[in-house]
Amino acid sequence: MEKTIKEQLTELAESEYRKFSSGLIPNINNVLGVRLPELRKLAKTIAKGDWRAYLEAAESDYFEEVMLQGMVIGCAKADADEMLRYIAAFVPKIDNWSVCDSFCLGLKFAKKNQAKVWDFLQIYLSSDKEYEIRFGVVMLLNFFVEETYIAAVLQRLDSIKHDGYYVKMAIAWAVAECYAKLPGPTMSFLESNSLDDFTFNKALQKITESYRVDPDTKALIRGMKRKLRREK
Repeated sequence: MEKTIKEQLTELAESEYRKFSSGLIPNINNVLGVRLPELRKLAKTIAKGDWRAYLEAAESDYFEEVMLQGMVIGCAKADADEMLRYIAAFVPKIDNWSVCDSFCLGLKFAKKNQAKVWDFLQIYLSSDKEYEIRFGVVMLLNFFVEETYIAAVLQRLDSIKHDGYYVKMAIAWAVAECYAKLPGPTMSFLESNSLDDFTFNKALQKITESYRVDPDTKALIRGMKRKLRREK
């Protein structure tokens, strides 16, 4: 008798890795402890078969079950419209940075369907939900940081106003990625933007941590740090 996905995941689980993984993702407590390469391998196998039936019946009791669904969508072969339908159905399941970022990274179809995906992302970038916004921002930094989109990307990042930690960190990461790839327009943005102080300073920090930025530029960037205003 063929093993269920849950049984396969349970067999792949490692208790020590579960402790390690749980420590990296503080807001969840349903980790089995399966390494990402094992999940990717299983996702590729599922995607070669009837992946639609799998997604229809997939359970979401464990962190790895949700992660696996996202990976299967990334591996699936389908046209852009069908992919976007599956993505829209999956996004509400995202409740941590790890699933969000791995899911986004796998959606390689976005590169060949930028205009359609850009339009699709706008509802998430305008959301009031922390992980919906993070999904939109991480998609931008993965697939839209290029000359054609850089002005629109920076404008969109500047327009997001949300107090969620994982939103702020995603925006900082995205700005740093913009700077690494297109320093000219991004420097102009750094000199004039409406990012809150925390996000702005985190963006500067991430730029200075990048191996793609030279030491002289890092010194210049450090000098742009804002002094955090004390709450009265």
